[in-house]
Amino acid sequence: MVSELALLEEVSVSLSRGFALDQTLDLVFQRLESLRGLAHGLLVVLNRETGALLAESSARLPLAAEARDVGGRPGGLFADAIRDRGNIAVRDVAGLASDRFSPGERAWLALAPPGPAALLIVPIQHGAETVGALGFLRSPADDNVLQADLRLLTLVAGQVGLAVRFRQIAQERLDTLRAENERLQKQIRDHFVPEGMIGKSSAMRMVYFHVDQVADSKTTVLIRGETGVGKERIAQAIWQGGARKNKPFVRVNCAALPESIIESELFGHEKGAFTGALALRKGRFELAHTGTLFLDEIGEISLSTQAKLLRVLQEGVFERVGGAQPIKVDVRVVTATNRNLEEMCEQGKFRLDLYYRINVFPIYIPPLRERRSDLLELADHFLEKYSLENRKRVARISTPAIDMLMAYHWPGNVRELENIIERAVLLTQDGVIHGFHLPPTLQTGEASGTAPRQTLRETLDAVEKEMIVEALKSHRGVMAKAARQLGLTERIMGLRVKALDIDPRRFRHE
Repeated sequence: MVSELALLEEVSVSLSRGFALDQTLDLVFQRLESLRGLAHGLLVVLNRETGALLAESSARLPLAAEARDVGGRPGGLFADAIRDRGNIAVRDVAGLASDRFSPGERAWLALAPPGPAALLIVPIQHGAETVGALGFLRSPADDNVLQADLRLLTLVAGQVGLAVRFRQIAQERLDTLRAENERLQKQIRDHFVPEGMIGKSSAMRMVYFHVDQVADSKTTVLIRGETGVGKERIAQAIWQGGARKNKPFVRVNCAALPESIIESELFGHEKGAFTGALALRKGRFELAHTGTLFLDEIGEISLSTQAKLLRVLQEGVFERVGGAQPIKVDVRVVTATNRNLEEMCEQGKFRLDLYYRINVFPIYIPPLRERRSDLLELADHFLEKYSLENRKRVARISTPAIDMLMAYHWPGNVRELENIIERAVLLTQDGVIHGFHLPPTLQTGEASGTAPRQTLRETLDAVEKEMIVEALKSHRGVMAKAARQLGLTERIMGLRVKALDIDPRRFRHE
């Protein structure tokens, strides 16, 4: 009795420590075999959706595929125990007719050691639900011994049932998340590509998905990404994909406007508001009424303008410069920046309340170097565009030129690629863009004939010799001082001077 309680305590502790189910079962099977002689153990779990019975785990028992389907027929013993929620004790397995077992059960029993054996099966219950069954073989015994074994197995099954149910719940949640992820991925794959957008990489498909989700709302959008990735194109796609596509789309480059006039540009001014204000002028917010206003490089505006911008975004009301009459507008605002607004907020250069107001729905556009699969499609698009503009027939990009384009790191992103293709179209004379039509920044050593001819060791020796010579010149040939400057010991300095064939004496009188 003490040993049985110790077993139950071990199982409980193992489960409370978060051990995996198969680890706990290995412990249970080993202890039951040593304590009660119960061997050849098998755990069978009921699939709640299909009703199938699958052997989920067994101790030191490699199961073939056919042995895992223990519910192959309704009359199998494990299925009977689960359906009837009752224990099964068979004093002699060999005495049962073969048709009492499912094919999977027969395959499991075939793996048992030869000789007479008794079979014990108990259902595993969690609350009012039966989630599986435990089965064991043991040496033949009388009914009293078998009933005692069944009582112990019932207690063990109660502990194991908790772990089985938890694993079922975790698996069901995982299956739900996986199905949702697959649904979203399919939606992203099958969804639209906004007009004028080039690229089918997974990163850009996620951008298109976000554009589609937000386009028809009035939510403020913050487009983030490096210079030249196409933030204005995304803003246009949001405008064209929503209900305001037939309304005004007004662009404002905040970085291009001096601080002295940006307030007037955004909100307008009254006649006589300041020197040179000869007439009333509507601002960009008024011009974009009922439409969309795109504020590019919003990180460049001053703190005073940020405060006024925040009021418009929150209340939809502003006053012109020099005016006192509130003007109410209905404007959908899309902003963009390549600055780190979080750092600017920490440094006090950008209002935190404005940051939260414009960062309602952020869209990140990855740089071109992170979506190289789009590069050739973009290059072909620009090739066709500038061929038509310049009335030239340019048929293709040569393979060496493609290799150069793919190897480049593109700090200027899509804008840089467009400019490079435009230049190449103007330079080509034979209808093909070759490697030598690309700028020097894209040229490789092989293409430009400047590949290094020295080995790495020779190059390093040359650099080392130059540094030692410069140090000796600075200290007029005094090796001790030169060694200290270079962070070397005098011994190492002497060895390197000798190996590199340097004569320190010739620097003493320079």
